[in-house]
Amino acid sequence: MSLPVFQTFPLTTAAGAEIQGLDLSVPLSEDTTKRLRSIWLRHGVLFFRNQNLDPGQLLKVAKAFGETMPYPLLKGLEGFPEVTVVSKMEQEEMNFGGIWHSDTAYLETPPMASLLYAVEVPEHGGDTLFANQALAYESLSETMKDLLCGLTAINIAGKPAVMNTRSERIEDSGSGLRAEQFSANHPAVRTHPETGTKAIYVNRAHTQGFLELSEKEGKALLDFIFEHQVRAEFCCRFKWTPGTLAFWDNRWMQHYPVNDYHGHRRIMHRVTLRGDKPFLDQ
Repeated sequence: MSLPVFQTFPLTTAAGAEIQGLDLSVPLSEDTTKRLRSIWLRHGVLFFRNQNLDPGQLLKVAKAFGETMPYPLLKGLEGFPEVTVVSKMEQEEMNFGGIWHSDTAYLETPPMASLLYAVEVPEHGGDTLFANQALAYESLSETMKDLLCGLTAINIAGKPAVMNTRSERIEDSGSGLRAEQFSANHPAVRTHPETGTKAIYVNRAHTQGFLELSEKEGKALLDFIFEHQVRAEFCCRFKWTPGTLAFWDNRWMQHYPVNDYHGHRRIMHRVTLRGDKPFLDQ
């Protein structure tokens, strides 16, 4: 049987590629899944436009690449608890997760990957930026690399900057779990378990400090890292259209949904894939 023919169009050399020629509502063969995973590991985030996926079909796509898991702070869709609605309504000012982050880094075993499917998007605005943390690491001086490789990042779910972006959704569809229940310490630089590359693993939304540094020292270092890790040359920017699916690797990519569409609605369905405990192979 011949394999499906599809094309890959990189967004930038740093991150992102659009895949054309695949209908994801049709179950993926094992060979196609392997080809896509290889491309995904190379580009960090893949985009598939013009898809028509109900929640059940979205879960099937996700499960072709890993084990799905619920988002801890929100209820999922009825009948599909692992599908979380990520939305901003016309009257709301804050967008969910509107800060640079890697998903739920405050868990002991953060998700390997996330899939986000566009149900409804504004005519303008609402783009998402992605930043390559392997490139961010490689561009550091050897001295700074050595420093970061010796540090353990303290990650919490309850930093005020990110809590503000969740308030409306937790109010209307919260799981009952509190952000204060979640914290995890991870290496500030992690080794990718599939590629062996090293990537910065701290983020503005969840990282509070470092075990080995004082609060003042940690803040000074984090201020530098937070600015450095999202430099334009490490990023791609994606404009959504209805029916688009994005699939990104949380182990070396961060993302930032831009909040520039006030007065308009944006509704997405998200699924996360279970990962493993971050480690640094020295």
